[in-house]
Amino acid sequence: MHADPKGVLTGVHFLDGDHACCEGTLAAGARFAAGYPITPSTEVVERFASRIPTVGGIFIQMEDELAASIAIQGAVWGGAKAFTVTSGPGFSLMMEHIGYAAITETPCVFVNVQRGGPSTGLPTLPAQADMMQARWGSHGDYGIIALCPIPRRSASISPLPASTWPKSSAYR
Repeated sequence: MHADPKGVLTGVHFLDGDHACCEGTLAAGARFAAGYPITPSTEVVERFASRIPTVGGIFIQMEDELAASIAIQGAVWGGAKAFTVTSGPGFSLMMEHIGYAAITETPCVFVNVQRGGPSTGLPTLPAQADMMQARWGSHGDYGIIALCPIPRRSASISPLPASTWPKSSAYR
């Protein structure tokens, strides 16, 4: 597994986690993204939309999370490496399509930028609910790979294996 040199940002850059995630997807060869703006994940696709003209590819802002989650599956079926990004309630809306991707063995990446604080109703209680939802949130008996990158450097590295693991035998 090697990074796509066309998508690798060179030089010294100070990145937050969202920007690091975007750079990781570009380095992994992602050339299609579909998304719907929802905080705190919007910055990932904003950066992707600004960087994609330099490497070649497509970003589409969809009408909702459901459309974004099925659009990336169509892009993968057409031969592209693709991802979508969301947070909280948007991830809940994508569950049926995550299950569909699993059952059809479609190798795509769903990024869930976890919310913390009052928006979740639990401002002082940390939990792993988003990780649990990623692993077992949809219908059916299937296995998926769920990664939880910590710290920011991991956010840029995680999309590299995430884009290739679904093609491996570990996915089945």
